[in-house]
Amino acid sequence: MSRVSLEGQVAVVTGAARGVGELLARKLSARGAKVALVGLEPDELKQVSARLHGESGHWYADVTDHEAMSRVAAEVKERFGKVDIVVANAGVATGGPFVDSDPESWRRVIEVNLIGSAVTGRAFLPVLTESRGYLLQIASLAAITPAPMMTAYCASKSGVEAYAHSLRAEVGYRGVRVGVAYLSWTDTDMVRGADQDDVMRELRQRLPWPSNKTYPLGPAVDRIVAGIERRSSHVYGQWWLRGMQGVRGYLPGLIGTVGQREMRRFADRLAGMRTGLVGAGGAADERQRITQRD
Repeated sequence: MSRVSLEGQVAVVTGAARGVGELLARKLSARGAKVALVGLEPDELKQVSARLHGESGHWYADVTDHEAMSRVAAEVKERFGKVDIVVANAGVATGGPFVDSDPESWRRVIEVNLIGSAVTGRAFLPVLTESRGYLLQIASLAAITPAPMMTAYCASKSGVEAYAHSLRAEVGYRGVRVGVAYLSWTDTDMVRGADQDDVMRELRQRLPWPSNKTYPLGPAVDRIVAGIERRSSHVYGQWWLRGMQGVRGYLPGLIGTVGQREMRRFADRLAGMRTGLVGAGGAADERQRITQRD
């Protein structure tokens, strides 16, 4: 598909304070887009906005809060006059054995990654319909293949993939295109946070090549930008992920067998693993929930 110029287009990016969201906002802005940043870290969002090339704004909102996201959608349209692109990027992660996991953190991964994406879509679809725009859902290699010690994350990313595919069929006739972006381990605060646990880091290192590598952020985001310009149905942050689609049906059985062997190897080291959300984004989410309780 030919590329659509981003000059003058209005793009919304959730989870824009850091990582994929921050760099994506910068690259979209450099191509002439007006960017609305959404997230839980107002000071960081303000700093990102100040560094962008063109017109931008930032909104503090929890993507799981329907009223807040509906307000953001209305305010973004009022500010910029339209919305052409929405990237549902906000996400959190936790790792470790399911039986020992913190129930609140486990549930929060599902809430932010899956329900938060649906809330984002529900809030912005009316304005995307007006512009015949594009919704890009950020998924993961975790949507394609299951992995032990990542039950919440895999469940959430499998869920958003299915949600986005279903939504594509619903809204395509109204001129709205929906895409899914897949990323492997990419150099972000989330991945670095997960790697702080020795067991999680070593388990990942034992994965087969090329899934055992951490990939630089820049090239992955360049691929996402190209996918946005093409309004692609599928976007792959790393070159080899496209090939995984053809073998994904075999992966649950394979990982179910190999994973048992790996878990047996690490069994005596599983006690005492950290059970909360990982990375700076996870810490910001936990602070938000504490503030709401207080």
